[in-house]
Amino acid sequence: MNDTLTSDVTGRRVEVNGEHATVRFSGIVPPVAGGSFIRPNKVNFGVDFLTAIKNRYVLEDEPEEEEKEQTVIIGNKPVETIGFDSVVKQQSQLSKLQEVSLRNCAVNGAGDKRGIAQACPNIRSIDLSKNLLSSWDDVIAIADQLKHLEVLNLSENKLRFPSGLPSPTGTFSMLKVLVLNRTGVTWAEVLRCASGWPVLEKLYLESNNIIISERPADVLQTVKLLDLSSNQLIDENQLFLIAYLPRLEQLILSDIGISSLHFPDAGIGCKTAMFPSLQYLVLNDNQISQWSFINELDKLQSLHALSCARNPLTEEGSKDAQTTRQFIIAKIGQLRTLNKCVIQPEERRGAELDYRKAFGNEWKKAGGHQDPDKDRPNEEFLAAHPRYQSLCLKYGAPEDGELKTPQPFLLRNELLSKNLTFQLIWI
Repeated sequence: MNDTLTSDVTGRRVEVNGEHATVRFSGIVPPVAGGSFIRPNKVNFGVDFLTAIKNRYVLEDEPEEEEKEQTVIIGNKPVETIGFDSVVKQQSQLSKLQEVSLRNCAVNGAGDKRGIAQACPNIRSIDLSKNLLSSWDDVIAIADQLKHLEVLNLSENKLRFPSGLPSPTGTFSMLKVLVLNRTGVTWAEVLRCASGWPVLEKLYLESNNIIISERPADVLQTVKLLDLSSNQLIDENQLFLIAYLPRLEQLILSDIGISSLHFPDAGIGCKTAMFPSLQYLVLNDNQISQWSFINELDKLQSLHALSCARNPLTEEGSKDAQTTRQFIIAKIGQLRTLNKCVIQPEERRGAELDYRKAFGNEWKKAGGHQDPDKDRPNEEFLAAHPRYQSLCLKYGAPEDGELKTPQPFLLRNELLSKNLTFQLIWI
């Protein structure tokens, strides 16, 4: 191992037999019992960005075409060249690139200064996932040469993020989508760098063991989509720290282990001031088992799409799966899409009518009455069924006659399903 290599490689990301690792020590090792060390010639230290681009996107010259001698003017002097056509062809190919995927291409950095800007200045989208980038500085060195960059995927690069100053002004001035899944980034590091993302709209932070430790102040204000999936340390109190991002429309919280939710600023039948723009919420693969969680979601003033598959409350394959869907629809009044299935007006009407009937007797026992002057259901019932009173206003209070007629909710849906199947077979 030469001196340059010895002094330069500690902390770098490398590839060994298809696996990625970080160099923690570099030097001469005396004979020792135990331990595991690798010779430098067994390690892949990667290639620079431009080399990877050329390896991936530049077409090889036609093998049978003989190189032609050309005369070009450089300055004021004519210069004879051989192979000039090949250089022009390569430059033309690279300059046209707008979307680039270099996933798992062992990219370790920018390479020669300004080389990227000169060769491929029109790149707008880059997938640099699963490479050998070691630090945020490596990323900046690349992005600083791409003035039109809008989409950047850095997933599966174990990056060291700055502990001091934020990104240089202008480096990410056009960036709208940033993917940092499985990079080891912390919430504090996100906020520190975010001042350099002035127009960012989509931020993906999956699987980083993130703890939301502070409220974003003057950063992330343009973000419309935030993915915090598979960060198992996040709880409802941490979510409240991001509840006032003004443009947040989509929040992805799959597999974070959440089981409870309560908006303290909104009582029964009221809307919360939190998440004012949130339209689409994803809660798949969590520990939601109580209907009180669903009740709270009705407090979100803009929510119209929800995914909550594979929770204890919504187990797929359960015999009550259709009943559960109907109850969720009835409990969240403004919902238009549930688990990626559009809620048609007739489905909503049926769900709300059946819900009204299903809990009619409980409503009466709790103090509910067809006479508005005598209708005083207790707080316990209203807490368990916050929308029940509004459903009674919408469709009328349930009459004694319909409550006496047993019409099991699940059986009714099974009969409808069988009838639909019969029609589909014969049409």
